[in-house]
Amino acid sequence: MEFITWTKEDGVAVATINRPPANALSRSLILEVDELLNQVEHDEEVRVIVLHGEGRFFSAGADIKEFTSVSSGEEFSKLSASGQKVFERVETFHKPVIAAIHGAALGGGLELAMSCHMRFVTENAKLGLPELQLGLIPGFAGTQRLPRFVGVAKAAEMLLTSDPISGTEAAQYGLANRAYAEEELLSQTLSIAKKIAKKSPVSVKAAIDMLQYAKHASYFEGVDAEAQSFGTVFVSEDAKEGIQAFLEKREAQFKGK
Repeated sequence: MEFITWTKEDGVAVATINRPPANALSRSLILEVDELLNQVEHDEEVRVIVLHGEGRFFSAGADIKEFTSVSSGEEFSKLSASGQKVFERVETFHKPVIAAIHGAALGGGLELAMSCHMRFVTENAKLGLPELQLGLIPGFAGTQRLPRFVGVAKAAEMLLTSDPISGTEAAQYGLANRAYAEEELLSQTLSIAKKIAKKSPVSVKAAIDMLQYAKHASYFEGVDAEAQSFGTVFVSEDAKEGIQAFLEKREAQFKGK
């Protein structure tokens, strides 16, 4: 990959976006996000992915210059749908994807971050969807995900004014999990990621699946799916190991089976 590199550390794939000067999302970079998932999907040593940006920003938005090469509304719609498809894969990926956001996550950058399972930010980071300033609207599901995090009223304010919020505010509104001082962001994010990496991959995947029901299905559909999933997870080798380790007062060694 040209714009994303990654390394492994204690069960965590640390992936870095590096497309100077602002890590703007081009079509090629979005495809590399998809390729990153391809590369870690069957790597048993990777249980969690942390995504962060090199340089001053997580991602300052989509590549506007690239938009000028698009000539028709139909082509714009296809571009939107292709990005949505990749970000939906991030959201439903069976290994947790965590965004570590510094500097700014704007436009498409925030849409990518919102598709991740968790978001940790610096206190002074800027998060927003400024597309209306260009006479556009968000095209990678930003209009749909943002209200689910901050509520319809706050989402309307952010969308219609194009004003970003700080990392501290993002944590207060539920758009981010936690806000840290800049020098602590990556170390704190990695600490949480490594904690998750010690959990059973079987139960982690099941939990991610159940969160999708919580977001998109009715309560009754969700609890029915939870009961079915609970039964499947309970008879896994990981569950047997986890229960035995608890009884023996030792740390469980999960194998994802």
